[in-house]
Amino acid sequence: MEKQKTAGQQLAETLLFDYQHVADTKPDAVQECTAFCEDYKAFMNAAKTEREFVCEAVTLLKAAGYTEYEPAKAYKPGDKVYFNNRGKALMMTTFGTAPLEEGVHINIAHIDSPRLDLKARPLYEDSELALFKTHYYGGIRKYQWTAIPLAIHGVFAKADGTVQPFVIGEDETDPVFCVTDLLPHLGHEQDKRTLGGGIKGEELNVLVGSLPYEDKELKDRVKLFTLKLLNEKYGITEKDFVCAEIEVVPANRARDLGFDRSMIGAYGHDDKVCAYTAMRAELDTKQPKYTTVTCFADKEEIGSDGNTGLNSAFLFHYLQFLAEGAGADYKKLIALARCLSADVNAALDPTFPSVNEKNNVAHLGRGVVVTKYTGSGGKYGTSDASAETMAYFTGMLDRHNVCWQTGELGKVDAGGGGTVAKYVANQNIDVVDIGVPLLSMHSPFEVASKLDVYMCYQAFFAFLTDEY
Repeated sequence: MEKQKTAGQQLAETLLFDYQHVADTKPDAVQECTAFCEDYKAFMNAAKTEREFVCEAVTLLKAAGYTEYEPAKAYKPGDKVYFNNRGKALMMTTFGTAPLEEGVHINIAHIDSPRLDLKARPLYEDSELALFKTHYYGGIRKYQWTAIPLAIHGVFAKADGTVQPFVIGEDETDPVFCVTDLLPHLGHEQDKRTLGGGIKGEELNVLVGSLPYEDKELKDRVKLFTLKLLNEKYGITEKDFVCAEIEVVPANRARDLGFDRSMIGAYGHDDKVCAYTAMRAELDTKQPKYTTVTCFADKEEIGSDGNTGLNSAFLFHYLQFLAEGAGADYKKLIALARCLSADVNAALDPTFPSVNEKNNVAHLGRGVVVTKYTGSGGKYGTSDASAETMAYFTGMLDRHNVCWQTGELGKVDAGGGGTVAKYVANQNIDVVDIGVPLLSMHSPFEVASKLDVYMCYQAFFAFLTDEY
């Protein structure tokens, strides 16, 4: 017979709560997430840069019946459209049954990730080696980028308007590249540097060649031979690097991690894991009450500036187009809109627990992280969601049986960070951050729980289809 609970035990059940592991509360999700995450890994391997992500997403959107958005065209409930902003940002919409003046449901993720960018004149020769000069992009720990296999992705833009894609280092038959580091036998002076300065920005030089051109009378023969190979395969010259966007990324592929295969190790979880799950939720939304706007933004890792970043007006111009096309009042649409800033948060790392406050840190496997505020220090640089906004979103997750937890990005004075939420809130839209907790964030090999990835998809689908 079941033992009768004491008054104290009953009171504790009524008043106290804690976040549980997804495997304990939704054991069926362990199997359900497997196929979903296989598709996610395949997409990640094909879309390591923001341009590639947009290209792959548009392919899926077209296959699902989405058409390019036309501002002058009238749309009916259930219609699906997309708008491609310069090949580096993307909006997707499923029109709802409710008038736009009753608000829209907006889900925003960023698709850029920390990396190494080539400088405008990157190729040089030194000591009979050819190398690329780089300028790192976003918040990286520079020492993590040495002595690992690297791939090179990007585009060359020509004066005639053509754009030449460039990817090398991903195929099994491709060569890879690397940033070299000192051997420990000769690293004594380097060891005296701080960890942050162990590798300096100007030391992130990518090794790309060592064979000289055959003419011994020429200068920089290794550089010339490297350019000859590039010209033969891609038709480019040294001048073409000035009009190029070339990114150096880890050559590793997304892999199952752990004996139990419960996690995924990959480059670019931040924030492609939220973008992919947002896209899948958008694709699966058919007849929503509220019109959906799923947005992929660029440049978040460097402040969201530029005309493909959320600190610009491209999303809000799109919302204005939607309002004008439906004869709706844009200000009413904005005031009643709800938005998810879909972005990752840091998970507790048991090897480095001191940077977190244990009651307010996310854990792998406990579901999506609802982050009320980001910023740093005294909440600088954050939107800080209201109590009413938190109540709606956590209630929405509960109504749809989605596992969730809360978390902060470290102790109050330990650091911090930001998301695109503040740019949305500044336009008078209620917004909160929801995403996947990660280990080793911003490294070349970030770690996510498959259960959290799947819960993220369920959270976003619940939001886009919620009728409350």
